Amino acid sequence: MAIAQNNIVTTCKILIGGEWVESSAREFSDVFNPSSGEVIARVPMGGYEDLDNAVEKAQKAFPDWADTPIVERARVMFRFKSLLESRYEELAKIVTKEHGKTLPEARASVQRGIEVVEFACGIPSLFFGETVENIARNVDCETVRHPLGVCAGITPFNFPAMVPMWMFPVAITCGNAFVLKPSEKVPLTAMLMAEILLEAGVPKGIFSIVHGGKDSVDAILTHPLIKSVSFVGSTHIAKYIYEKGTAHGKRVQANGGAKNHIIIMPDADMDQTVQALQASAFGCAGERCMAGSLAVPVGNAADELMERLVKSTSSMKVGPTDGNDTPDMGPLISAEHLAKVKGYIDKGESEGAEVALDGRKLKVDKGFFLGPTILDKATENMSVVREEIFGPVLSVVRVKTIEDAIELGSKCPFGNGAVIYTSSGRAAREFKHRFNAGLIGINVGVPAAMAWVPFTGWNTSFYGDLHMQGKESIQFYTQQKMIMTRWFTSSDEKGEKKEKFLDPIWKAKQ
Repeated sequence: MAIAQNNIVTTCKILIGGEWVESSAREFSDVFNPSSGEVIARVPMGGYEDLDNAVEKAQKAFPDWADTPIVERARVMFRFKSLLESRYEELAKIVTKEHGKTLPEARASVQRGIEVVEFACGIPSLFFGETVENIARNVDCETVRHPLGVCAGITPFNFPAMVPMWMFPVAITCGNAFVLKPSEKVPLTAMLMAEILLEAGVPKGIFSIVHGGKDSVDAILTHPLIKSVSFVGSTHIAKYIYEKGTAHGKRVQANGGAKNHIIIMPDADMDQTVQALQASAFGCAGERCMAGSLAVPVGNAADELMERLVKSTSSMKVGPTDGNDTPDMGPLISAEHLAKVKGYIDKGESEGAEVALDGRKLKVDKGFFLGPTILDKATENMSVVREEIFGPVLSVVRVKTIEDAIELGSKCPFGNGAVIYTSSGRAAREFKHRFNAGLIGINVGVPAAMAWVPFTGWNTSFYGDLHMQGKESIQFYTQQKMIMTRWFTSSDEKGEKKEKFLDPIWKAKQ
C-alpha cells in the first residue's frame, strides 16, 4: 500500500484481486494534511477501466465466498475486529493526518466503525429464514437469504474509517464481494483497513478499492455486474446516485445532507445543554451530517442560552491536530471548503443574522482553519437556516413556543436528526411524535444511530428504501428466495386418494 512516510509523497495504488496494483489513471489529485496544508500523497483519478478490472475479479471470487458457510464468513470478521483493535491507534492517527479530526474524535470514529464489525460478527444469528409447514395440504414453505453478488460503496471525506465500515463488513459477511471507492480527499485510512482485512483472511477479490472522482462514481453506477450501491454525502449527489443507480437496475441506499434542529426549552438544564450543543455544533469542525447546526431556543431560553454558549465557545482552542497538544477543534478538509464555509457566514451576515461569535477572525499560520461561529437572530428564509453548511457554524432561530419550533422543522427539506433539551415529559413526547426527522434525541447531543439499529434519515436526507446499519442493512445486501415443497405419499403414487390432496379452489373450477 502506498502511504506517505516521513513527508515523502507517494502515490496510492488500487486493490484488485487481493493485490495492490498501479491504476490506469493518467490524472492524479493531491491528498493534504489539513492541519499543515502539506501534500501527503497523490491519488489516481481512475475511471471505468480500473472499476471494470476490480469487478471482474470480484465476480470470479463471489461464488466460492457465497458458498462459504456463514459462520466461517463471520469468523473473518471476528479476526478483522481483533486486528482493528490492535491497530486502533494507528488508524486514528491516519484519520487525524488526512482529515484533520482531533485525536479523540478520530479514536471515537474508529470505535463506531468497529461496532459495526461487531454487529457483522453476529449476522449468523440474524440470517434465519422463515418456514410454514402445511401452508397447503402436504405443501411446506420456507424462505432463505442469498447474497446479491458484487456490491459497491462510495464514501465521503468526513469519516474515513467509520462510514466505509457502515457498509463493507455487513455486505461481506452476508456473502457478497465489495468494491469501495473512498473519497479522493482521504484514501489512506481505507487502504489501511483493506490491508487489515486481507490479513484477517478475506479471500482475494472479495474486497477491492478503486480511486477517483465522478468518472469512477459513474462507472460504479452503470457497471452491469454491480448489484447495489451504498453512498454517503451531500443531498444533491445522493439524489444523483439514487436516480442513476436505480435507472441501471441497482439497489441504492444514499444518505444525503442535513440541517439538524436543536430545540432548547426554558426548563432545560442549561449547563448540560450548553456543553452538549457546543460539542454537537462544533465537534469534528461541524463536518458531519449529524452536527447540530441549527439551535432553536424557545421563549425566554434564548438570552440565557446565548450568553452561556458564546462565553463557553469563545474559550475553545482551535489548531493543528497532528501535534502533541490536542486542541478542541481542528481544521476543515480543504482550502476550497474553507472558502465555501466562510462564504456562508458572509451571506448570513448580509441577510441580517447577528454574528455573535466570528470564527473568521481566527489566525493560524498554516492549514485550513476557521473558528467556531454563532449567527444569532437568524430567520427561516436565510440560507444559513435552509442549507447545509458543513462547517463550524451554528445558526440560532428564536421562537416563542414549541409549536413554532416544530413548525419550523416541518418546513425543513432535510430530515436526518433533531434534539430537544427539556425537563418536560409532555414537551419531549410532543417533539418526538411530531418532529420532521428520522433520528430523534431527547437531552442527548448527537442522536446518531448505534450499529445495531438503522440510520433512519428522512426526506432529502435519504434516498432509498432500506437504511444502513442494523437489520435493514442485512435486508439491503441480500435477496430472499421462497421455496415451496411437496412430497407425495405412496398412496399418491398409486393414484389412490389423489382427490384428497387437490387444491379445493382448483377443484371448484372443474
